[in-house]
Amino acid sequence: MPAPAHPLGPGDEIDGFVIGEQVHSGRMGTVCRVTAKAPRPQIDFPLLMKLPRTGRGSGGEGLLAFETELSILPVLSGRHVPRFVAAGDLARTPYLVVEWIEGRSLEELLKGAPVKPEIAARYGAAVADALHSLHGQGGRHLDLKPENVIVRASGEAVLIDFGMAHHAQVPDLLAEEKRFASGSAPYVSPEQVQGERSDSRSDLFALGVMLYEMVSGELPFGSPQTLAGLRDRLWRAPVPLRARFPEIPGWYQEIVLRCLEPAREKRYQSAAHVAFDLRHPEQVPLTQRGRQVRPAGLLEQGRRWWHARPSPLAQPRAARPLNAPLVMVAVDTMHPDDARHGAIRRATAQFLSASADFRLVCVSVVHGEPVGASEEQPGIHLEHWVRLRHWIEPLDISAGRLSLHVIESLHPSAALLDFARSNNVDLIVIGAPGPNQQALAWWRSVASAVSANAPCSVYVVRLGEEAGG
Repeated sequence: MPAPAHPLGPGDEIDGFVIGEQVHSGRMGTVCRVTAKAPRPQIDFPLLMKLPRTGRGSGGEGLLAFETELSILPVLSGRHVPRFVAAGDLARTPYLVVEWIEGRSLEELLKGAPVKPEIAARYGAAVADALHSLHGQGGRHLDLKPENVIVRASGEAVLIDFGMAHHAQVPDLLAEEKRFASGSAPYVSPEQVQGERSDSRSDLFALGVMLYEMVSGELPFGSPQTLAGLRDRLWRAPVPLRARFPEIPGWYQEIVLRCLEPAREKRYQSAAHVAFDLRHPEQVPLTQRGRQVRPAGLLEQGRRWWHARPSPLAQPRAARPLNAPLVMVAVDTMHPDDARHGAIRRATAQFLSASADFRLVCVSVVHGEPVGASEEQPGIHLEHWVRLRHWIEPLDISAGRLSLHVIESLHPSAALLDFARSNNVDLIVIGAPGPNQQALAWWRSVASAVSANAPCSVYVVRLGEEAGG
């Protein structure tokens, strides 16, 4: 019989923290609400304490997961992870105190599943935002599932439970112990099944499982109980959503099946790209994935199984560094003959040539008629969308890597900044004031405001300064 997780109960005190109600108890340990006995100015948020299960019969898994989380959480930051507060002495009473996230778990929110694709896309984009933040800090969650996501009232997603996680700058205790640690069976990626723990695309596979589950109420690979069952996802094609639910739009299935590709090179290469497509379904080009309405036949499944067979000469592949930026270029379609356009286009091409799997977003901010103009007078959006299309044609970008957006706003710099923040943009390319703007002070220009306040890198193109300009 397993030993008790810990000898503490409500009202007990440890290192200045007072134990409150127990909110969870499982084979790995216990989670309790706690409060600081004395006021701590730096802590103005609610707290929880994790206490691993230790002692005879515990198996050691809880303590190992606890140590993993303890090593990773302190090096993470941002609104998508709980804030680390304190930790106890491993030799005495191990505990971990972190921020209690106010919100509801995605598991709880999905109790009424299936949900409409538009709702699932909103949740999925929020989770992808959180993953993008985590991956940008060198972390990999590797146990992503609905119960490990808390959704704040604002709609933001917070990732919790890092007991299976990996971080590039932290020793991988699970690997050092030679433990098979592949997370929860329905959600693990093929490479996790093979023992690889460092690839961010593993989390995107798990996100694909969640997106599939949200609109169908079913798991694409079931809940296998054996390693042999887990290995089936190295080759088995999930039943297309539209084969079961024809009303599901093709764009949604396209995103889901791309996340669920067994070969990670064929998946999305960045969580930011997943979030972008979920928020802009009209920009998702359909391939065979999105058009499928029948399950893969016996011959196709057999072909996939044959190609997935392990080769006796094959060596384990290390995860390659990913270079999949989301590049936003601001295009002034109000002045299509402006001399800056060629220089901005050439600078954009230079940045894209250095990327393995970029996503280019062209944005024009215009003053004009509102969306919803009558059919007799199509409105300014269509006109400027066509100008964007002409602007980008010389770069010959494939549809899957490109999206075009026309935004109406009285404040161009604010519109560009809002778009960049809400879409996880990595780089903004923008032109410096042109000859017809010399009367404006630099600090009043759009480029200046964007450069000063952008959440990412900004490259300002000046005539004559870029290569070939």
